[in-house]
Amino acid sequence: MSSSFGENIRFSVFGQSHSEGIGVTIDGLPAGESVDMRRVAAFMHRRAPGNRRGDTARKESDAVRVLSGILDGKTCGAPLCGVIENTDARSGDYAPMRRVPRPGHADYPLQVQCCGAQDWRGGGHSSGRLTAPLCFAGAVCLQILERRGVHIGAHLQSVGDRSERGFTPVLLAEEELHAPGLRAFPVLEEAAGERFQAAILEVKEAGDSLGGVIECAAVGLPPGLGSPMFGGLENRLAAALFGIPGCRGVEFGAGFAAAGMRGSENNDAYCCTAGEIRTETNRHGGVLGGISTGMPLLLRVAMKPTPSIAMPQRSVDPVNMEETELRIPGRHDACIAPRAVPVVEAITACVLLDCMMEGKNGWL
Repeated sequence: MSSSFGENIRFSVFGQSHSEGIGVTIDGLPAGESVDMRRVAAFMHRRAPGNRRGDTARKESDAVRVLSGILDGKTCGAPLCGVIENTDARSGDYAPMRRVPRPGHADYPLQVQCCGAQDWRGGGHSSGRLTAPLCFAGAVCLQILERRGVHIGAHLQSVGDRSERGFTPVLLAEEELHAPGLRAFPVLEEAAGERFQAAILEVKEAGDSLGGVIECAAVGLPPGLGSPMFGGLENRLAAALFGIPGCRGVEFGAGFAAAGMRGSENNDAYCCTAGEIRTETNRHGGVLGGISTGMPLLLRVAMKPTPSIAMPQRSVDPVNMEETELRIPGRHDACIAPRAVPVVEAITACVLLDCMMEGKNGWL
């Protein structure tokens, strides 16, 4: 089981949804980098449960206790380890799922892989709860990147069949990039947020759930970051983003829409602007051949509907090989996409910092 990613910086996540705590170890961070823990706490709050309508009723502060790696407010070169206590777990809610797998979850394949020894409480190590330590890692990397002029932001672009506009693809300002993260609901347009929240509450009352799409962008990336073939910028980002429980798709720039275009429509013409080589449009999303072009990095992540729903679902009892009906008690988000917005930002920051520490653009 691999719970680590990164080449120059290694991020390793540990813990389970209902274990005493969860956390992350970050090995390879440059020494001497300031870490503002107040900013870390503010970023963690964006992901924490129970902050908006339609969220799970589980209450967790997500306060991080740093065990190592920081001295006098700066990274000291040792592995940075942060731990978050689980304080509001109700394992009894999951007793029916100890044997009967939940549709849409990893319960059954984990049961087979672990020969029945898996942690069945709240999804164990496969739970979305494990995105909390990823947000801690990302909050640290975001601060380091910002001091190098790289800024990252994301917004909830759609919920179900309702959507809002995307980021400005060419001249993306930092104010637009960061605006969603300053709002109670992470959108570019307040009216869209109201539509999204109404849809989430409607489906919650019906005992069902919704999915959504998150758009993330980064500005200030230098050209030449990444490599062709299997070590490309898209490859490394996609591999890490698929580590988010519930992620079902990742696309860059025009993404799948490019398949329906002609070359003359999809190609971005080059131009010279203020002494820099840019492109007039940005359908490539800031990456060509696995290498950054200097244009804003644009990616989208598709999150599936929350599989734990109040409606009865068909499942099986693997021990007796009998079909059965499963009702899932407990506290669950009606849509996990809003809380996944800072998670996408965090993972993007981790991967970009990792990539920026190698090659001719490396800092060490």
